[in-house]
Amino acid sequence: MSAQPDEAPAPLHAATAAQLLTELRADRRASTWVPAFEQDWARALDDARHSYSLAPVHDVINAWTARLSAAPAVDTFLATGCDDSDGVDLDQILGTRQ
Repeated sequence: MSAQPDEAPAPLHAATAAQLLTELRADRRASTWVPAFEQDWARALDDARHSYSLAPVHDVINAWTARLSAAPAVDTFLATGCDDSDGVDLDQILGTRQ
């Protein structure tokens, strides 16, 4: 019998956040994204300490990985000059940062 829930998130490696932060620092949006990631990360670690759950840490990694992977498609879309006024805020899809 396993003590793990059926929907346990994949294990995180210690280097995952560091690698993600390195990629964020290399992005042209680093001046705004790095402080936002660091704030989210600190909050997730604090939440994890209080809840004894790594879910907040996984949520931050997943959200920022999605933002980083979607960035080239967003850049391409914006470069075409298409009207983006009917867009959806990414926080509505991924959840808001608290």
